[in-house]
Amino acid sequence: MQELKPIKEGKVREIYDNGDSLIMVATDRISCFDVILKNQVTKKGAVLTQMSKFWFDFTKDILPNHMISVDVKDMPEFFQQEKFDGNSMMCRKLNMLPIECIVRGYITGSGWASYQETGKVCGIQLPEGLKESDKLPEPIYTPSTKAEIGDHDENISYEQSIAHLEKYFPGRGEELASKLRDNTIALYKKCAEYALSKGIIIADTKFEFGLDEEGNMVIGDEMLTPDSSRFWPADGYEAGHGQPSFDKQFARDWLKANPDNDWTLPQEIVDKTIQKYLQGYEMLTGKKLGE
Repeated sequence: MQELKPIKEGKVREIYDNGDSLIMVATDRISCFDVILKNQVTKKGAVLTQMSKFWFDFTKDILPNHMISVDVKDMPEFFQQEKFDGNSMMCRKLNMLPIECIVRGYITGSGWASYQETGKVCGIQLPEGLKESDKLPEPIYTPSTKAEIGDHDENISYEQSIAHLEKYFPGRGEELASKLRDNTIALYKKCAEYALSKGIIIADTKFEFGLDEEGNMVIGDEMLTPDSSRFWPADGYEAGHGQPSFDKQFARDWLKANPDNDWTLPQEIVDKTIQKYLQGYEMLTGKKLGE
């Protein structure tokens, strides 16, 4: 069996070249504050991959996506090992657009901090008197540029996103920027409405898009996972303070409270984190992981 090496390694994902397709593997690594922690969070990679699959299937009426298969039997023999089963996705190759498409339906995190200072989020004026975690009158689109690993992504205005795209796709900047914005908001609205019916608030999320060989826009990367989104339980939601979430919040909170942590979590925090991931997956999909 041929040993394959990833062509690209992110904080959590590894990407393998499979000729005319790519194979994306979501590992059980966990990153917080842009640092990869020393722990592995078992099953996390499978939750991320299977949740993306669920949303890709759910939104293909709005926009096509890059998923070909999540069955390792469809992949080269190297991937037919237990460590790849469930957390690997074979995908179409795309020309990825250099914008992270962030959409916020609620005010929280860095958006809340910015609003308190300026009344704006990423240059967008918001109504006065909003409380932390309030639902926004309409979802807002706040793009950012993609940074290399180790750097932070930079928030930009919609106008700046046009200029940024124009550099890479001369003559298409405005068209692509408006498509990114409109698709991002349409996808968010459909998925947030569905999630709410299952007891989960999607406070914000980010999408990535690429162009296929014909130049059509396609959803790439991951979609609406706890790594790319803030999921809150709708039960007990109350504006005016931070909300508990179905993601790395346990891990982040523990790291903040224990500054000499050496980027290592205690096992109980790892266990609580994976329970949150699994609970979110089961609520959204209505089934247990692996069913």
